Amino acid sequence: TRASCCYAFNNSVSFFYNKIGKPISSSWRPHDFIVVGLGLPICVFIILANILVIVAIIINRQFHYPIYYLLGNMAAADLFAGISYLYLVFHTGPWTIGLTIKEWFIRGALINMSLTASVVNLLAVAVERHQTIFTMQLHSTMTRRRVVMLILTIWLVAVFMGLVPIMGWNCVCDPSTCCTVAPLYSRSFLVFWAILNLMAFFIMVAVYTHIFIYVRRRSREMSPHTDQPSNNQTVISLMKTMSMILGKAFRHQAFLRLLVWKEMHQLSTWCYC
Repeated sequence: TRASCCYAFNNSVSFFYNKIGKPISSSWRPHDFIVVGLGLPICVFIILANILVIVAIIINRQFHYPIYYLLGNMAAADLFAGISYLYLVFHTGPWTIGLTIKEWFIRGALINMSLTASVVNLLAVAVERHQTIFTMQLHSTMTRRRVVMLILTIWLVAVFMGLVPIMGWNCVCDPSTCCTVAPLYSRSFLVFWAILNLMAFFIMVAVYTHIFIYVRRRSREMSPHTDQPSNNQTVISLMKTMSMILGKAFRHQAFLRLLVWKEMHQLSTWCYC
């Protein structure tokens, strides 16, 4: 009921961690020092590196094309991720005990937004490359206005997905549905969110595979009329680009695949019981 749900929001964060058998230690453990000690410099490096990328794209006019705007937005998503994880570093371990439920959801929302923005942006880059290559153009014909609208859409999707748990899809009112990875998140939401990201990843794989097959076939068709090393270099360059982008996407999805398997296994066990 509404009354019991309101009462549930008065519980501490520790209540939900204890409920799933994941108690929070009030003292600093070696693991906590390692997380903070490694997390802090990594986050600072990510923030500074992506600031440099964004500045380079802004000040260099030869980068003022749709693909570079999208790559700049990807750097912005990574910059936001660095800031989000920096916030997480200073609100983890024993510090978690002092968080209110709303503060815990803000911490989770920042992480969700940054991951979603990065994955959706990677998907947008894949679609843009597909459209550009199949129309035999060096750069996309998208207008600056359409690129801006696309970037705004990416962030609107990211913000929406980050706020969904705060808006009600959580386990605060029903602790029996809490997941082990994020104790205040509903298992069903986390599985839903992870599956959406996995679907985006597989779409990216399909798009880049289609691009690779097309470029390789075109290179073979043109090989009698062009220099063979040049064709090979084109294929190698494309493979490098695909490896870089899919490698970035894979780093996001490795955790998500583990998350889906773990939470689906726990959900099936819970349903069986």
